[in-house]
Amino acid sequence: MKILNLYAGIGGNRRLWGNQHDITAVEINPKIAEIYKENFPNDKIIIADAHQYLLEHFEEFDFIWSSPPCPSHSKVRKATHQQNKPIFPNMELYEEILFLKGYFKGKWVVENVIPWYEPLIKGKKIGGHLYWSNFIINEMKGYGSREHDSGIEVLQKRKGFDLSKYEGIDKKLVLRNCVESEFGLHILESSTNKIQKTLI
Repeated sequence: MKILNLYAGIGGNRRLWGNQHDITAVEINPKIAEIYKENFPNDKIIIADAHQYLLEHFEEFDFIWSSPPCPSHSKVRKATHQQNKPIFPNMELYEEILFLKGYFKGKWVVENVIPWYEPLIKGKKIGGHLYWSNFIINEMKGYGSREHDSGIEVLQKRKGFDLSKYEGIDKKLVLRNCVESEFGLHILESSTNKIQKTLI
């Protein structure tokens, strides 16, 4: 398939997809994009605004994965609003869901946190996140803790990335932003009607 991986980060969702697909990843941060490229040299990596790229290029792909920024929807951020200035929820999340639902002919999934408010569009809960898609995501069991309160070494092991040689990035934040690769594989296989084994 031709896959578009939006807000790609370092590629947590993509890590177990293999190299049989033609994958384009869009990431706005050049340092993060560099890490992605080193881990997935066969992918085409574009440094750009993923929201705008989706609008301009959606028809070129068979499968689209989008993981828009989540802080404005986060329960944790809202709960600590004394330390974090209140901000408007970023409605680009819902713009993309509606846009893909209305215009894209292929398979798509949008991932984000379970928000502090009642979601404006109902999604499927998997672990601590919501997924919106135009295909049935098979049930998952045994996904366990995301270990987000752990140190960098534990997170690196959990997420499957070694960031020890990189400087100038918030490594803990980058790792916490990674979608678990097991989820990424499970959802991709759900989109092609393959049965995913129970996660360990």
